Amino acid sequence: MMPSFKMSVLAGCLALSLATLSGCSSTDNRYEPTPLSAIEDASLSPVQKWSVSLGGKADFGFAPTVVGGYVYAASTNGQVVKVDLNSGSTLWSKKLDARLSAGVGADGRAVVVATHDGYVIALNDQGEEMWRAKAATEVNVPPVVGYGIAVVRTGDYRLQAFDLRDGAVRWSVQRPGPALALKAASQMEIIDGLVFAGMPNGRMMAIDAESGAVQWEETIAVSKGATDLERIIDVVGAPQFQGPIMCAAAYQGRIACFDLSQGGMPLWNQNYSTKTGPASDSRFLFVANEHDVLNAFTLQDGINIWTQNALKNRQLSPPTVITQALVVGDYAGVLHFLSRSDGRLLGRINVGGGAMQSPLVGTSEGVVLQTGNGNLLLVDAN
Repeated sequence: MMPSFKMSVLAGCLALSLATLSGCSSTDNRYEPTPLSAIEDASLSPVQKWSVSLGGKADFGFAPTVVGGYVYAASTNGQVVKVDLNSGSTLWSKKLDARLSAGVGADGRAVVVATHDGYVIALNDQGEEMWRAKAATEVNVPPVVGYGIAVVRTGDYRLQAFDLRDGAVRWSVQRPGPALALKAASQMEIIDGLVFAGMPNGRMMAIDAESGAVQWEETIAVSKGATDLERIIDVVGAPQFQGPIMCAAAYQGRIACFDLSQGGMPLWNQNYSTKTGPASDSRFLFVANEHDVLNAFTLQDGINIWTQNALKNRQLSPPTVITQALVVGDYAGVLHFLSRSDGRLLGRINVGGGAMQSPLVGTSEGVVLQTGNGNLLLVDAN
């Protein structure tokens, strides 16, 4: 069976088939990955600039973070590193005495990860442990750090903020949750003193980082269907910000954009189901549906300007944007570069390591990614 996202309550072939495939037979070619063919007139020749081994795997709960020219990353085996973005030199490496379930959050002063037994651990920017504190339950979403706090999303649909000085709980916000939730690539953001977080109930919230007061809350998707599996509507991926516009997407739900300068007024929405979430530039919102067909929508009004199905069923990673292209990874360790204007394939590189489940990070130097087997890479698109 193809590597894919996992249910947090149900696991294995049955859960995967009911949620996404309506069958788990390896002979059902409707869900076979599209074979790769030669790219005509490839204009990009991506190259791997450097690689750092983290020694452990990275799954949906892990995302490299780039701050001020440095890359922070962690893996399931407890390894946490700080790497120079340009050279790939490891500035420090810390092996924690715990298995990790999520990481990293970083702001250039603190680096935060979460353990399988529900502890949140904060390191300073020299890799020295500052504190560890107990979260309400397990954490499977990368923490977000800024404004003097570290925020985690726990398995009981709660957002908890810990003071970066001592690990004390500053605030906690909880919402009712569904019977089932995806274990998928989700991320939070801190923008202008607000914590933006999508929840498994299909809602997006903006919370004041200082007080924990909910400033804005809006529905991205409404659950439908007769069964718990059919009613899963998790907000997935990272919220996208382009000026005053914020966009988010949900599995078995919608993509939706809002104008934050107008109090979060809805701009547009489209019925859509994605398991990886969107990426964006100043003109377009890019997203792959649950069958890995890529689409681009105009940011202002949601017009679908192109569709690319050459990567259908290749279990794509969350996408990212760099100057030259839109970038996605797949189940076979292949990184694909596409035109942001029309969706044409521009180039690819096989970096190995199996399925890419961690979000890709677009930077001025190229794409930062974590492979399935635990390598941290920078790939440049020439």
